[in-house]
Amino acid sequence: MTLGRNHTWPRIVRWGGMIAATLMALAAGAPDAIAGCTDPPAAEVNWQRCAFDGLDLRDVDLKGARLRDGTFFRADLSRSDLSEVSGFRAKFVNAVMREVKLYKAKLSEADFTKADLTGASLADADLRRARFFDSILRNADFTGARLRGADFTRADLSGATWVDGKRICAEGSLGRCN
Repeated sequence: MTLGRNHTWPRIVRWGGMIAATLMALAAGAPDAIAGCTDPPAAEVNWQRCAFDGLDLRDVDLKGARLRDGTFFRADLSRSDLSEVSGFRAKFVNAVMREVKLYKAKLSEADFTKADLTGASLADADLRRARFFDSILRNADFTGARLRGADFTRADLSGATWVDGKRICAEGSLGRCN
């Protein structure tokens, strides 16, 4: 084949090589390469960078799921099991998460602004630099949670069990455990 005036052949070879390399990387078993945003809720599902805004996800098992950079704006996750999830920078803004299990969840820099986490179990969770601005955390359990840099501005912590597992926040605790 002649190169001709536009030099098309080298361009085809270059694009073909890039496509082949991408397909080989995916076939090599890189499980985090493609998120299953259309996959049904299940333990260990890969929902990285997926949007589930406004969905009803009550009573589902998402234990060990990958939720990094996922969005759950106004979603209902009440009574769901999100134990051991990996959710760095996940967004749960205005989500309803009553009695949700977040035991040992990795949620650093997650955003729970205006979320309702009444009765949530956040025991042993990594919540460093998480944002709980204006959220409801009544009767939540923070036993053993890592909270360095977490923002509790105007969060209702009434009745919450604090990180030591002994201290119960007084009624009317806003922004900090009193």
